[in-house]
Amino acid sequence: QVQLVESGGGLVQPGGSLKLSCRVSGSIFSAHAMGWYRQAPGKQRELVADIFRRGAIHYADSVKDRFTISRDNAKNTMYLQMNSLKPEDTAVYYCNAGQEVSGNFYPSNYWGQGTQVTVSS
Repeated sequence: QVQLVESGGGLVQPGGSLKLSCRVSGSIFSAHAMGWYRQAPGKQRELVADIFRRGAIHYADSVKDRFTISRDNAKNTMYLQMNSLKPEDTAVYYCNAGQEVSGNFYPSNYWGQGTQVTVSS
């Protein structure tokens, strides 16, 4: 059974920073492509960033140059460093252990419980 646990969310002011973590257990972490998603109330869940097994990284245009995704295979953990946060970044952030297919990230049914990020003054 693969389990994922997100942490690090909270309330921050616009322009602030947060670092999210996603710890994976019950699987071989290094075998997965990993992705961060977010979903705001009334909006579709969107892929924010993903990182492949060998380190290839992709970002949504909305977070490019502000967010940094990384992974530490020795710790079975993926991170999302979020800088220059905007109110539009407010959402529940989820991590997913998925697959790489033809250069694209495909989510699996392995999701974390989500962590709330609220950007407000």
